[in-house]
Amino acid sequence: MSKFIIACPACHNYAQASTGFFASKHIRCSCGNIINVKTDRMAAMDCPSCGNHVVYDQAEGRNAKCPVCKANLISDETYINLVHFRCPTCGCRLQADKAADTIACPMCDAECDVQQEIKKAEMRDAGIPSVISFEGDNSTFVWKHPLTDFVTGSQLIVHESQEAVFFRNGEALDSFGPGRYTLETGILPKMEQLYRLPVQGQPFHAEVYFVNLTTQMGIKWGTPSRVGLFDPATGLHVELGASGSFNLRVTDARKLLIRLVGTTGNLSRDDLFRSESASVSAQAGGVTVTASASLDSGYFRTMVAAKVKGSLAKIIKANRFNVLELDEHVESISLALREAINPELKEYGLEMPEFYVANIVTPDDDPNFRRVKQQHADMYLRTREEEIRKAEAEAAFERKAVEAQTAARMKVIGAQGEAEAARISGQAQADVYRMQAEAEAQEMRMKGYTYQQETARQVGLEAMKNGGAGGATGLAGDMMQLGVGLGTMGSVIGMAKEAITPVTQAAAGIGGAIPTDTWDCACGAKGIASRFCPDCGAKRPQHQLGWTCPGCGRAGITSRFCPECGMKKPEPDTWDCSCGRTGITSKFCPDCGKKKGE
Repeated sequence: MSKFIIACPACHNYAQASTGFFASKHIRCSCGNIINVKTDRMAAMDCPSCGNHVVYDQAEGRNAKCPVCKANLISDETYINLVHFRCPTCGCRLQADKAADTIACPMCDAECDVQQEIKKAEMRDAGIPSVISFEGDNSTFVWKHPLTDFVTGSQLIVHESQEAVFFRNGEALDSFGPGRYTLETGILPKMEQLYRLPVQGQPFHAEVYFVNLTTQMGIKWGTPSRVGLFDPATGLHVELGASGSFNLRVTDARKLLIRLVGTTGNLSRDDLFRSESASVSAQAGGVTVTASASLDSGYFRTMVAAKVKGSLAKIIKANRFNVLELDEHVESISLALREAINPELKEYGLEMPEFYVANIVTPDDDPNFRRVKQQHADMYLRTREEEIRKAEAEAAFERKAVEAQTAARMKVIGAQGEAEAARISGQAQADVYRMQAEAEAQEMRMKGYTYQQETARQVGLEAMKNGGAGGATGLAGDMMQLGVGLGTMGSVIGMAKEAITPVTQAAAGIGGAIPTDTWDCACGAKGIASRFCPDCGAKRPQHQLGWTCPGCGRAGITSRFCPECGMKKPEPDTWDCSCGRTGITSKFCPDCGKKKGE
């Protein structure tokens, strides 16, 4: 029976063991751990001479040799640089050189991080830490503290966008948000309820997981194969490929630890979605175009690929997106895909706050896709032609409307111009007549007689020519006929009537006829035929011109409508004579003298 040194898998301190039939198979280490000599005596390392990975018995010590090159596995120098640790998967005792990065366990083939185990050993040698904090990188979702033994009174530091969760016996207990905490019974109520914590400064066993709550940006995704669907516009079958990126964050740390992490160590971004390069080929103009896409691998690779393939066709069909215009709807498609994937991630405490479709690969080599493009082009041309014809018809209609409006406006302007021209012509004629009358009146004043005297002289001369002195009665008759003729004119100037009055008075003195156009003066003189009273010189009263409105009583109206109430001028009461004269307003016919009504 020989003795040898064996490393304790708990504290990595060496203990003495023995070989032989009666040797003890279990040894208690100074740390209290029970060492299983049969299991823990086996170790593994790389041969320093040939590099072969060799599993050897620690009982051989420095006499252990490589079975390939027969070189000593452990030299004096190598023995000093060896690090001993236990496989985190199967618990097998391992040893490796301190400069190595990883080593494979000979029992379960698990890859072990040598440098991390060295760090754990250094922490154990330094004693139980008094400060517990996160030491992972930003791409790590879950980081497990390498030690599981702590003392009450230790300080727990949780940074922003982090959450610390205490585990014991596989059960999630107390959790802590950002801040600094002192581990004691009041801070760990759940652990105290299940496991009575020791007094201040005494060790207790627990596992501490730090969960990174920051959003992980730019995780690539892509469809491993094309997605088949029927184009909603044409009904033809086409196949599409899609790729892009998304952002991921933790929403429920407890759910993530329980459902996904379990008893394993760290959980990184690559564990969830590891980027793998893949290519998607398509035909463009007879030339094969290959686009590289990043596919999702890891825990959620199959889930994301299945959701994208199943939902992409449904989204395009439900919204009736044209497969030739999908780039216009990538935002809507991205939002719909995110809503389809998030319910699955929620079960694991994860969420995609943003999901982006960056590229959609169309099958240009597919005859059905080329047919869809041709149909779309034909439909666009027909629509464009209809729009052009409609625009031309609208332009022609507007042109005709403008021409009609212009013609109507020109007619109005012409009518206004004619009315203005007529008004100007009438005004000019009135001005000429007025100027001629003023000239004649001025000439008479210069010669010393009036218009009435000139008219009386002319009438007297004409009467003398017709009847002489013995024909006074005939002259009076002629004067009466002249008066009747002047009365029928309706609008003869008043000065002519006044000029005729002296003649008719003279004729009345000769033949005894009574003048009909006389007036009575306020001084008492009656039957005055002249414009002025011969006794007092008062002027003859003017007859009221115009008409009187029967509605409001307004008198002297010269227009066709009353300016006060707007009533139209009453039509004169006329009658027609049997002799053929029409529109007679007097009681007797001016042509035959027949009385009205006979």
